[in-house]
Amino acid sequence: MLRLLGPGGTSCEGVSRRDVLRVGALATLGGATLAGPMLSSAKAATGPGRIKSVILIDLFGGPSHIDMFDLKPEAPVEVRGEFGVIPTSIPGYQICEHLPKLAEWMDRVTLIRTLSHGYNSHNPYAVMTGFTGGVDSRDYFSRPTDYPSMGSVCHYLGLTRPGIPPYIVLPALPGYSQALRRCGPYGGYLGQQYDPLFSTCDPKLDRDLDANKDSSYVDNISNTGDPRLPSVQGEMTIDLLDRRRTLLQQLDAQAVGLDSSSSRPKIMSHWQKQAFELLLSSTVRNSFQISGESDATRARYGRDIFGSSVLMARRLVEAGVTYVTVHTEAKPNGHWDTHANNFKMLKNLLLPFVDRAVTALLQDLKDHGLWDSTLVVMMGDMGRTPKVNKNAGRDHWPQCGFCFLAGGGVKSGFILGSTDAQAAYVKDHPVSPGDICATIYHLMGIDYTTMVPDSTNRPHSITHGGVPVDEILA
Repeated sequence: MLRLLGPGGTSCEGVSRRDVLRVGALATLGGATLAGPMLSSAKAATGPGRIKSVILIDLFGGPSHIDMFDLKPEAPVEVRGEFGVIPTSIPGYQICEHLPKLAEWMDRVTLIRTLSHGYNSHNPYAVMTGFTGGVDSRDYFSRPTDYPSMGSVCHYLGLTRPGIPPYIVLPALPGYSQALRRCGPYGGYLGQQYDPLFSTCDPKLDRDLDANKDSSYVDNISNTGDPRLPSVQGEMTIDLLDRRRTLLQQLDAQAVGLDSSSSRPKIMSHWQKQAFELLLSSTVRNSFQISGESDATRARYGRDIFGSSVLMARRLVEAGVTYVTVHTEAKPNGHWDTHANNFKMLKNLLLPFVDRAVTALLQDLKDHGLWDSTLVVMMGDMGRTPKVNKNAGRDHWPQCGFCFLAGGGVKSGFILGSTDAQAAYVKDHPVSPGDICATIYHLMGIDYTTMVPDSTNRPHSITHGGVPVDEILA
């Protein structure tokens, strides 16, 4: 049995009992825990992949497919809305007039116009896990029994690199201004050790908000700021972190000496070591220092919190991170739930962000030699209703949406699927979030038929019945 020192006691190197008790705070960083069970056959589920990294851009709230990539200019005005179309680099294919930069890239990307499911909820659950059977009464907030995210599954199956966190979510945990714990991005039943590293942010508004207005639909205000590494109990120096790691090593050695035959996990588990290595790694710290990027680069991405997050995503995959998610939710106006003021919100705020930051990312992946090894996936929790409502908005419509893919493993200039005359229902090639999930796994070299165990050791499909979308694969 390991005994902690009593009041006023110190360890052999003079560390106080308070430090002994507080050092456990590091176990929560990145989901670190004392145990990390993994299937002995996990490695067998992976093989050589066509890509090394994924950047998932989650347009939280439900981006309006009919106002972005599937416009219907011949439909009645209450359906087609206010936007015109422009030609793209694919002959005969047109997209929204407010996406001029993306229009030039369409001959180098894949677009699925027929993403469809029945999960009508503002949660990243389906986007991040592929599971569409959730209900808000049970699945709105994260729980240990949730299905794991794709990034967590990649981590669980061993797609990691030494000294590099395998899975990071930017700019912060999904939840209205970080106030909620929405389900979707976590390790779920695989365990907290497979949770992502969440960056933190403190975005600043470029002007004061009028508290008497609904801030959700203000279309001319933006959040500025950069994601940053999480802190541990406030400001902490590298020396202090290293000191606390040494303390854990001391306790670990005591445990081994006192009970060398025990099979119990050591105090300084593999996951705790990863937590320390994360904050002590110069590679990771340097990746978060986007202030060193040129003014021209910052301007190309945009200095709003989401432009900064997309830029950081490129830096992280360049450093070797396997899976990065950029989640576009913050207060105010960091979401795509345009029940009101749909057209001004899109024109003045949301579409410029996508057009600017995503094309900057794609160009940088090309310029930095990361195009073939990185898959960019952009999608949202649902589409929007074909008919414009009385508040100049569009409501929830999971029956039809889009998924934009670019980079390694997918075709260039390929459009999959078509919808009816009002972009309401799929006419051909329906695709589910589970299918997107299976496609990502396939390109990562993961057998999409793999089953993983929950906390009771019951097996579950990692794709929820989805299969790779072969039509889009290069």
